[in-house]
Amino acid sequence: MASDSGDSSDVDRLYDIDSRLSQAKDKSEHVSDYEAIIAAVKSGGTKAKQLAAQLIPKFFKFFPGLASKAASALFDLVEEDELGIRVQAIRGLPLLCKDTPEYVDKIVQVIGQLLIAEENVERDAVYKALMSLLRQDAKASLTGLFSQVEVGEENVRDKVICFVKDKVFPLKAELLRPQEQMERHITDLIKKSLQDVTGAEFKMFMDFLKSLSIFGQGAPRERVQELTEMIEGQADLDAQFNRGASSSKFLNYINKHILPVFDKLPEGRKLDLLKSLADASPYTTPQDSRQLLPSVVQLLRKYMPGRKTGEEMNFTYVECLLYAFHHFAHKTPNSTNSLCGYKIVTGQPSDRLGEDFSSNYKDFTERLTNIEDLVKAALKKLTQSMAEHNKAMGSAKTEEAMASIKVKKQNTLTGQRTCNNILAMTQPLHSKSPSFIGDTKITLSWKEPVKASNPAAQGGKRSAAALNGSSMKSMPTKKGRGEVAGFQSQLVNRALEGLSRGGGRRGGRGRGWGGRGRGRGYR
Repeated sequence: MASDSGDSSDVDRLYDIDSRLSQAKDKSEHVSDYEAIIAAVKSGGTKAKQLAAQLIPKFFKFFPGLASKAASALFDLVEEDELGIRVQAIRGLPLLCKDTPEYVDKIVQVIGQLLIAEENVERDAVYKALMSLLRQDAKASLTGLFSQVEVGEENVRDKVICFVKDKVFPLKAELLRPQEQMERHITDLIKKSLQDVTGAEFKMFMDFLKSLSIFGQGAPRERVQELTEMIEGQADLDAQFNRGASSSKFLNYINKHILPVFDKLPEGRKLDLLKSLADASPYTTPQDSRQLLPSVVQLLRKYMPGRKTGEEMNFTYVECLLYAFHHFAHKTPNSTNSLCGYKIVTGQPSDRLGEDFSSNYKDFTERLTNIEDLVKAALKKLTQSMAEHNKAMGSAKTEEAMASIKVKKQNTLTGQRTCNNILAMTQPLHSKSPSFIGDTKITLSWKEPVKASNPAAQGGKRSAAALNGSSMKSMPTKKGRGEVAGFQSQLVNRALEGLSRGGGRRGGRGRGWGGRGRGRGYR
């Protein structure tokens, strides 16, 4: 009873202070009254604390000298055991920012940590408080939320990401104003957060960025490049190719978002992507191969012209695409019936043998014939160049001249290997029911060749890899991105390890909640 009596007395005193402050013309003269409201947070009972949670934000702007103490008192109330006090304090936090916008970032950080609340009424108050702050100051609010994505405790971080995905992203048209400035701001926040994300989170963030006007249809090349760099940023640059399930997630993302804007990528990035696609192709599943094949065939049609145009051909692009095509088609051969007009019978409805795709077959094989003619002409020139290099080697008088000729010879060898690879891969494709290459006997021109054993010593024939030029040493790789000769950057390979983490993330991050299991991280 004594406790109830004391609480009643505190409540009456707080109502008197409320009345006095409301009527005062110069409220700043009543510092002691506001200090008494703050003190009730420590000394008052349940009802007094609830009333204090209402009065602190009500008169907050009139006492800037007590702002820090008042905010700390309200922060203390969100940790109270009594649900009613916590809810009232949460509702009051956004009110502190109406006339003091500099508090938005920090208060959003605090409220963001409360997204782990288990009580529905408390969680609802948190949602409403965050949305109120987002509408007050979207820029500062987003900064506060994403700080929890970067350094928040795991359970808090996950809840914040869910809130951003479910509540913020759908309202981008309302919240991201002015549009270009705010889209740039949230892009920068997401880029910082991508330093440590799961595969699902990465896809969610990238899908959202693709929905923004600055990255949408008609976006300039530098924007597309920025998205590509974000993908590369997920990679461990020294990671070896991961043949596991992560390749499926990443290749599907590449197929959906990157290949459709392939033409907008810088030349070096195009080559990087196609080489990585070729590297990954032997390890893809039949399902992934079926999804990727249409994009590969579309690019083949682009880079294998149907007639001689006089334009310079990029033979390495064609080598990459044909290699990927063979490996994808080997895993799902009847997919090529509709794409290329082949007649491959597997007994499945997807064979589509009753449909007429003869025009596709005619178009595809004409392109094959044309590229073969171009390759043979290029091989003839490369052979002549090699003879000239050999002749020049004999007359070179300085080490510098000798080194220059060796580089030219190596580039010529690489070109010959590219051309030989293309011919080896086009020849089987003229058949109505071709056999696709599904092994790794063909050594891609930029790869370090596998040292073959001496076939003569074993009394056997030379292997297909040896015939393909695998016995030659390839040119040393260069580190410069976009360098064609020896270019060996591996966009897909490097990204897979970063995306394969799934739920396995680093622990012990950020500042947690104490007290009732939720230590304060807002001091």
